[in-house]
Amino acid sequence: MSLGLDVFGDKWTLLIVRDLMFSGKRHFRELLASEEGISSNILADRLKMLLAEGIISKAEDPSHAQKVVYSLTEKGVALLPILLQISEWSYQYRSVGEEYPRPAETADTNAQMDEVRRAHLVQAS
Repeated sequence: MSLGLDVFGDKWTLLIVRDLMFSGKRHFRELLASEEGISSNILADRLKMLLAEGIISKAEDPSHAQKVVYSLTEKGVALLPILLQISEWSYQYRSVGEEYPRPAETADTNAQMDEVRRAHLVQAS
């Protein structure tokens, strides 16, 4: 567990992965605008770490020469079941507002992973 916590030991790292995975955010400014209010220096640091760990990749944005697009790698997609379990735990044991839907059933996990792969891995190829 401690090896995983070396990568995910703070709240920002998994929130960035969450936003890439579920919110369709792909650019620095989109990630910066998340409601939790991450600072730009922390976001830059966590993106650098996620790149070094092989959890995300980055490529030039074909629509804008000065932007990059962040994508999940297969290693990043593999975090989906973990994020779903954390979400389910939060839903059961923390005060979650009604505006947040309950996480999808576990049976949908493979389909969700395929959807995330299509969005991130196919475009990155």
